[in-house]
Amino acid sequence: MISYSTDVSGLTEDDLAGFFVGWPKPPSAAQHLAVLRGSYRVVLARADDQVVGFVNMISDGVLTAFIPWLEVLPPFQGQGIGTGLMGRILAEAQHFYSVDLVCDESLRSYYERIGMTALTGMILRNRNACG
Repeated sequence: MISYSTDVSGLTEDDLAGFFVGWPKPPSAAQHLAVLRGSYRVVLARADDQVVGFVNMISDGVLTAFIPWLEVLPPFQGQGIGTGLMGRILAEAQHFYSVDLVCDESLRSYYERIGMTALTGMILRNRNACG
């Protein structure tokens, strides 16, 4: 059974193993934990005591928000966990003028199915900044 929580106070680096599959240089567990603790909002998905997914939001707290990461461990993908995470974090963002998210083209249809609209945007990625 999957449970969802917004409490990251007891989260440790060990809780965050196995994420960022396929990233050329994934963030370290310490970086990952620091990002979650520093985020405006976080929703965690757990199977028993194991963190199996998360989504985080960065925001000015007034009008805008950005969702940088949605991750579900590979053995748990395809079970609706990502959709559950997104639904919960978007419910907490209903008062914002905009909630932005950048994704790879292969994920576009997924985000469109949950109500997001594709826009033209620009991005600069420094893949050597992680790790």
